[in-house]
Amino acid sequence: MKVVSVSDKGLVRANNEDCLATFTVGKDECFVIADGMGGHAAGELASSTAVEYVTQALNDYLLEADDEEKLKRLLSFTIEKANVKVYLQSLGSFRYRGMGTTLTIAVLRDKTLYVSHIGDCRIYLLHGQHMDALTNDHTLVQEMVDSGMLSREEARVHPKRNVLLRSLGVNEYVSPDTFTVEITNGDVILMCSDGLYGYVAESTIRAVLRKHKNLDYCAQLLLDLALGAGGEDNISMILVECELKKNKEKA
Repeated sequence: MKVVSVSDKGLVRANNEDCLATFTVGKDECFVIADGMGGHAAGELASSTAVEYVTQALNDYLLEADDEEKLKRLLSFTIEKANVKVYLQSLGSFRYRGMGTTLTIAVLRDKTLYVSHIGDCRIYLLHGQHMDALTNDHTLVQEMVDSGMLSREEARVHPKRNVLLRSLGVNEYVSPDTFTVEITNGDVILMCSDGLYGYVAESTIRAVLRKHKNLDYCAQLLLDLALGAGGEDNISMILVECELKKNKEKA
């Protein structure tokens, strides 16, 4: 298992409102990414609060979630509780009013990736020659794409592409998307904020991941491409190369 993470404030923003974490609990590999909003220190506080809560919750309870349904419920509940944390913080100070964050959690257990997601950070899976987005953006333009009002290319440059329909900290209750995906040996997982995929085309991201086997090089190249396209947003990513261990039989 090879894991590489990068987070950069970009060329325009004064602060980095993205936050990410990678860690291991028992034999489970855990990955978390959040993209804060609210300006000044509020976005940073929202994303860091969410990621810190998830990290603590998974360290405390992940081993108890010993089957698929328990783990999916834990991830959904963790996002719901993280939302309460951010929401209450937003009420605690006038300068934090309106702050919020996206939040995406992934746990790799054996050959299954467990995902719980809210907002517009994305998880991509490179499997062989194909790369697919596993998550669905909770944005106005994605809803317009789903309804046939916009094409995917039109959505990439739409002036309201950053308008979120679901995020943490805005309402008292949230409903994340929670699901599982089967993983095979050699697959590459990419979790990223919109500072990457909003400036680097999916076809280019796929080409980079297919051509270069060194994840450190891939992460740096993708960061350079996002910066070269203007770097107007914070840019964060987690890259995971899946090397699944096989059970060895005794001779």
